[in-house]
Amino acid sequence: MRKIFITGGAGFIGSNAADIFASKGDRVTVFDNFSRKGTRANAAWLKEKHPDVQIVEGDIRDLSALKEAMQGHDTVLHLAAQVAVTTSVVDPREDFEINALGAFNVLEAARSMEVPPALLYSSTNKVYGGMEDVSVVERDGRYEYEDLRGGASESRQLDFHSPYGCSKGCADQYFVDYARIYGLKTVVFRQSCIYGRRQFGVEDQGWVAWFSIATLLGRPLTIFGDGKQVRDVLFVDDLVEAYDMALSQIDKISGQAFNIGGGPSNTLSLLELLAFLEKEFGMEIPREFDEWRPGDQKVFVCDVSKAEREFGWRPSTSPEEGVKKLIDWIKENRSTLEEYLVAKREHQNLKNEQTKAEQKVV
Repeated sequence: MRKIFITGGAGFIGSNAADIFASKGDRVTVFDNFSRKGTRANAAWLKEKHPDVQIVEGDIRDLSALKEAMQGHDTVLHLAAQVAVTTSVVDPREDFEINALGAFNVLEAARSMEVPPALLYSSTNKVYGGMEDVSVVERDGRYEYEDLRGGASESRQLDFHSPYGCSKGCADQYFVDYARIYGLKTVVFRQSCIYGRRQFGVEDQGWVAWFSIATLLGRPLTIFGDGKQVRDVLFVDDLVEAYDMALSQIDKISGQAFNIGGGPSNTLSLLELLAFLEKEFGMEIPREFDEWRPGDQKVFVCDVSKAEREFGWRPSTSPEEGVKKLIDWIKENRSTLEEYLVAKREHQNLKNEQTKAEQKVV
C-alpha cells in the first residue's frame, strides 16, 4: 500500500487520480487550496466515496504547511497549478508564484524528508512553444504537421512561450535536475489535452469539457481562431494509468521527461468535436468566432512512443468513447454544473468591478 500525496488533489485530474488510487487500496491525501470553482464539489464527492481519503486545505506557496502535510508519504503527484495561458498573461506574477515557486516548494519539502518520496510532476506541452520550425498544412478541413507524422517527441528543443509556458517549463526543468543533483526520484509528464469526468471546463481551459458542458446547458460558444486547430486528446483514466505505471518503475525512469497525450491516433479539431456533439445531441450548435489567443498553436500532437518503450504505456480510450463518458457525467451532474457556471459568472463580475475600481484610483 502506497501513501500518496496529491497537490491539487481536488481538481479535475487530482480527484480522478485520488479516486482511482484509493480504489486500489492506496492511502491518499489530497492537498488543495480550493481556489478553483468546482474543487469543493470534487472533494465532497471523493470523501463520500472514500471516507479514508484525507483532505488537507493548504497552498503550495506555503512551504511550512507543505512540509508538514507531506510527512509520512512515499509518493507525491504534483498536480496543483495555475492552468490557463490567458490568465498567465493577465497576471504573470501569480502564475509564477503558483507554478514555478509552488513546484520548487514541493521539491524542497520532499528533499527535506528523511526518506524522500517518489515525485511525479504534471508539466505541459507548452514547454515546446509555438514550434514555428515545423511546417503546418491544412488537410480535409483541419491543420496537420506536414512531415511530423509521429508527433512531437521529447527531443524537441524547449521553447517556453507565454508566462504559463515559462512557469511550467521552469518547474519541469527543476524536477528533472533534482534527480540529477540531489538524487530524488522524479519523473515529468509533459501532458497534452486531458479531458474527462469531473472536469469543470471553462472557455480558456479544458476545451473538450467546455464545449460539451456549454452544448448540454445551452451556453454560448466562442471559437478563438478558425476551429481547424488540432490537439491530441487523452481521457483522464488513461492518464492516471500512466501515472501508476510510471511510478511503479520510478527507479528505471527517474530524471526523465515524457510526452503524455493521445498521440497521432487520438486527435480532434475544434470543429470535429462540435460535429460529434451535434450528432450525439441531434442539434445544431451555434457558435461565434473570435481572434486567435496568445500562445495558441494550430497543431499540437505529441509522440508518445517513449512512454511505451520505457514503461509500457499507451492510450487505450478513443475520443469517441471518452467524450461519451464525459457527456454521461455532465448529464448526471447537470444541477452542479449549472450552479458552478452561475458562481463563476458572479465571481468574474466581481473581479471586473474590482479591476474598474482599481483603474479609477490610478
